[in-house]
Amino acid sequence: MGYDNTLPVTMDEMLLHTRAVRRAVKHAMVVADMPFGSYQVSTAEGIANAARFLKEAGAQAVKIEGGASRLDLVRRLHDAEIPVVGHLGLTPQSVHPHERIPGSGQVGCGYPPPGEGCVGPGSGWRLCRGPGRIPAEVAQRITAALHIPTIGIGAGPYCDGQILVLHDLVNLSFSAPAKFVRRYADASALITDAVHRYRNDVEGRQFPGEAESYHLGKEAMAALLLEEGTARRKA
Repeated sequence: MGYDNTLPVTMDEMLLHTRAVRRAVKHAMVVADMPFGSYQVSTAEGIANAARFLKEAGAQAVKIEGGASRLDLVRRLHDAEIPVVGHLGLTPQSVHPHERIPGSGQVGCGYPPPGEGCVGPGSGWRLCRGPGRIPAEVAQRITAALHIPTIGIGAGPYCDGQILVLHDLVNLSFSAPAKFVRRYADASALITDAVHRYRNDVEGRQFPGEAESYHLGKEAMAALLLEEGTARRKA
C-alpha cells in the first residue's frame, strides 16, 4: 500500500485483501490480521470487527497483537466462536509506545533490540508481554508449555511452525534483511536486470522487433495502398 508502517491500514482495506486471498486459496487456512484501531478501543468493537472478517471476507481466524492486555478480548472471541491467533514479542502496531524519544532517554520509536530490558533470572516469560524479539530459548519453553501450536518469525527453531514473508524470502523488499531472514532467491536482481535490458532494447530500437509485431494480410495491405494512392492523387 506504500505506507511507512502498519498503522494507517483500515478495516476496509484489510477486508478487501482478505477477500482476494480467500478466493485464491485452495487448501490453506486464512488468518486475517486485524488492523490497528479495530480492537484496541473496546472489546465489543473488537468482536464486531473480527466477525466481519469471518462473515464478509471468508477468513477462518483472526490475529491480534498483544499478550496479557488482550486476554479478555481473546476469551470473548472464543466465546463468540471466532478462532483467534495471538501475537507475542515484537508487535509492529505498538511501534510508537516503544520508540526512544531523542534526547530524553525515555522509551516512547523504532523496534527495540532483541531481549532489551528482559535480562535476568525469570525475565524470559515477561518478554512475552513486551515489544522485543523472543529469544529461541524462551520460544522453546513457551512451545513446550502450551497445548496449542506456536508459529515463529525470528523466534528460533523450536516453534511448531515458521513464518517468512515472501518478499523477504525472494529479496523484493527495500531494506536490509533482519537477522532471522534467509533469502532463497534474488528476485530483485532478476527484475532489475530485465527492466534495464528492456529499456536498452527500446532506446536502441531493438524492441519491438519483427517477432513481436503484427501485419496486415495481403488483401488488407493492397486496400490500404490503394486508399493511400487515391488520397495522394486528390491532394
